[in-house]
Amino acid sequence: MPLLLDTARSGSTVDFPPGNDLTIGLVNNMPDAACEATERQFLDLIAAVTPDMAVRLKLFSIPEIPRADSMRELLAPRYHDVAALWDTRLDGLIVTGTEPRAAKLTDEPYWPTMTRLVDWARENTVSTIWSCLAAHVAVLHADGIERRPLKKKLFGVFDCDAVAAHPLMTGVTRSRVPHSRYNDLPAAALTASGYGLLGRSEAAGVDAFAREERGGSLFVFFQGHPEYDANSLAREYRRDVGRYLRGEREHYPAVPQGYLNDCARALANAFRVRAIDDRRAELIADFPMAAIESGLDNTWRRSAIGVYRNWIDDLQLRKTHRFAPAGPMRRARRDAWRMGARPRADISSAG
Repeated sequence: MPLLLDTARSGSTVDFPPGNDLTIGLVNNMPDAACEATERQFLDLIAAVTPDMAVRLKLFSIPEIPRADSMRELLAPRYHDVAALWDTRLDGLIVTGTEPRAAKLTDEPYWPTMTRLVDWARENTVSTIWSCLAAHVAVLHADGIERRPLKKKLFGVFDCDAVAAHPLMTGVTRSRVPHSRYNDLPAAALTASGYGLLGRSEAAGVDAFAREERGGSLFVFFQGHPEYDANSLAREYRRDVGRYLRGEREHYPAVPQGYLNDCARALANAFRVRAIDDRRAELIADFPMAAIESGLDNTWRRSAIGVYRNWIDDLQLRKTHRFAPAGPMRRARRDAWRMGARPRADISSAG
């Protein structure tokens, strides 16, 4: 059955048969270099887990995310402004992270819009996935849980074990998950605030966690990136190498853990020796990207499909109890979202 991309220009009016359909939103906050790849990765993953279901996917952008004018023009025909969400409802929502620029999340230009999105999603989605930095924003806003900086970038593919008997982890006892981050959320703070841990790694810490929100939505949080394709980490590694060569970072980046085969690792290490000895921006043209990519294998695809299929199945079950008819109180709260106000009952930080 179809996966229909409901773009800003299409204004899709296709009616799907009731009972086997979902409307899912994707708020794509990834930086320009990864924005289109991220869209493709999520579309491919959703299509892979919904072969017998009609899915309407709506793309959204946050205007405060730093972007080049050329990228804004490229996204404009396909992406709705996030403001279009305040007067609507979705079955599911996926919110991506982005590359942090400020030392504190609360100083990021998109902080007010992202926190409003967290509050809106509680009442207007059946379930929402918060990915990487978006997960950090959500728990900081909701419960004041501060992420903590890591001594070095957590970068690679890590084995994660399921730590809870949750519908999202059905059939998934161990998964391999790509991680790429400089910060971490402490497990003790999450559990103390009522979040249930789903997956954890000895090396990477908390991978996934979830909580039933007061508005009835299931919030799911990933610190990793199960949606990544085989060469996503290689592209990030090359980007970081380029930053080192241009003098934008002091130290040469480490090779992603658990990711490259022996041949690719040898190529990466050989280039590292050369780059440190002959540090100049132009050298990035010689980075052995094609040779490294040729040996890559998406070892996490199977577990990613398993988790997202479980999310879709759970979404379908929950949809039957989706929303009560809009009475005066619910209409008043929805109007508050539209005007940018935060409903009074949701001011407390408890979820």
